[in-house]
Amino acid sequence: MYMNKKILALIPARGGSKGIPHKNIIDLCGKPLIAYSIEAGLKSKYIDYVMVSTDDEEIAAVSRGYGAEVPFMRPAELASDTSRTVDAVIHSINTLKEKGKVFDTLVLLQPTQPLRTSNDIDGAIEKYFECGETPLVSVSEVEDHPILIRTVDKDQLIPLLNVSSTCRRQDMPKYYRVNGCIYINNVGEIDSNTSFNDNKVGYIMEQSHSVDIDEMKDLALAEYYLIKK
Repeated sequence: MYMNKKILALIPARGGSKGIPHKNIIDLCGKPLIAYSIEAGLKSKYIDYVMVSTDDEEIAAVSRGYGAEVPFMRPAELASDTSRTVDAVIHSINTLKEKGKVFDTLVLLQPTQPLRTSNDIDGAIEKYFECGETPLVSVSEVEDHPILIRTVDKDQLIPLLNVSSTCRRQDMPKYYRVNGCIYINNVGEIDSNTSFNDNKVGYIMEQSHSVDIDEMKDLALAEYYLIKK
């Protein structure tokens, strides 16, 4: 709890995965991938309840083994390749409410970002409340600066930004990308039109905490950072 608000950490983890089979429970340095998000949520000073939303019994069993709550299974129609995260979130919030568990604040933690820490989560929660409970999303500085990015039209290079690129890299303005690690919203304001990626307040995280596991090479990068740490 923080600022007298009850906080739910929700980890959405459906069973299907095309890029990496069984991605959410694939081994990463001796632990299933989802365990890192569960442990970070449980170590938070402010989160009251860490829950996994899944349609997969194996993911549910692994999640419970690492201390997360899995009080019900996600319906299959909310776990397809075309299903939206927000619909799974609304299902979880409403079903928890039916069971007498009501929360003020949602902290959405995707299981494919294993390097986010409890300190990242707590810092984001603090900033969310400092900014008047305006929806928050974590970001990290881009590696490929948009000033140097081009599209190609009939062999002609077209800059992404209409500004001169003749400046030193250290003089270029900083740009950030949504890294998918942390989303924070007021539970009462979430509806089917909510776009978590469009949350207004940005919480800046280190690039080394922002690895998104989508391909096998991402696992290797995450392993590198974990071993280095």
